[in-house]
Amino acid sequence: MTPSRSRTAPAVSPDTLAASGETPRGRALDPRTGVVILLAASIAVTAPGGLWYVPAALAAGVLLALVERAWKRVLGLPAAAALAAGVAFLLPAAAPWPVLGVVGVTAEFTLRLIAVGGIAVHLVRTIPPTRLTAALRAARVPSAFTVSGAVMLRFAPTIVSEAQAVRDAMRLRGLGGWAAMLRRPLRAIEYFTVPLMASSLRAAEDLSASALLRGLGSEARPTAMHPPRLGPMDAAAAGVAVLLAVATLVWRAAA
Repeated sequence: MTPSRSRTAPAVSPDTLAASGETPRGRALDPRTGVVILLAASIAVTAPGGLWYVPAALAAGVLLALVERAWKRVLGLPAAAALAAGVAFLLPAAAPWPVLGVVGVTAEFTLRLIAVGGIAVHLVRTIPPTRLTAALRAARVPSAFTVSGAVMLRFAPTIVSEAQAVRDAMRLRGLGGWAAMLRRPLRAIEYFTVPLMASSLRAAEDLSASALLRGLGSEARPTAMHPPRLGPMDAAAAGVAVLLAVATLVWRAAA
């Protein structure tokens, strides 16, 4: 008598999911929901009078960081926003100097970028390019946007890691650090940019070969192994976003 085989799928550990580039579906937004929230926050914050929506966008970024359990970002976002707001509004009021006015305007735009950046960083950290491509394809988004978004998500972290590797190699050879850069700035720039450009070209060729193997550019419509579906996390995120928008409108009307 042979033992019966179990019909249930084996449990997948979070480490395995992280190694494969996937995220636990219970804590991850559907890419369509994340993109809509990011676009809405970007339009609201960067529009004229968008400073009213900065607290709402900042709260959304902190809540997403809490869900992701990114504790450094939970503390760093409000601290960076408070520093930028202090420079933007308190520094020009301290003295009527034109230079301080320019610094204040720059800090105000930085504050808006910090508010939207918290949401963008969460999407970059939790949405693999494969899920983004499948979700945008399911939403009938043209391939010109899906391919560029997937390439950005895959290429940007690769370039950052290559830049860190070049910087570490320069430090091992005694060429890194601010002191060496100030002594010989042109040589430091050359030693940093030439290897980075070579590694970027090599990474671009590898990504192009990987994309072709995955069917990018083929006439047949590719299918997803795990079709994207909206879940309770998406409903909760949409509800919180609507509440933050309504609270901002009420606050602005009462002010």
